[in-house]
Amino acid sequence: MQDPGVWTLLSRLGLAVVFGAALGWDREVRNKPAGLRTHMLVALGAAGFTVLGLGLFRTMAEVDGAGSVDVMRVLQGIIGGVGFLGAGAIIQARGEVMGMTTAAGIWVTAAIGIACGLGELVVAGLLTGAAMVVLTLAVGLDRLIERRIRKQEAEDG
Repeated sequence: MQDPGVWTLLSRLGLAVVFGAALGWDREVRNKPAGLRTHMLVALGAAGFTVLGLGLFRTMAEVDGAGSVDVMRVLQGIIGGVGFLGAGAIIQARGEVMGMTTAAGIWVTAAIGIACGLGELVVAGLLTGAAMVVLTLAVGLDRLIERRIRKQEAEDG
């Protein structure tokens, strides 16, 4: 396994920040708890830990010939840690659960960062695009559903 080089690493980490910013911007303009900086940092952190895990694997492969570092454990650690971060975005107030979309966005942002760290930039771009579509369409669908529910409640009683 070859060392990726500084420019490759910069492109992976840089694109993680850019893709994270795309999701964070959506949350920022909607005044949600985790916005631009949070999403950028989550993507960068996930990409950074992934790159470090791959580097450690390469180093250990040179030392013991087998690469005794399990990169999947690094990914599991990222996913678990980000899940904990996302849980902090979820609150329950007045019997209503809030922050689920923000938590899910943080989780997807970590997946984007991992993809960037692995050099799977097309996957990272597709994940970002799909998440942006979901976030954009969901606002309209939420409003449509709320209007229909209010209309039904008004008719019922």
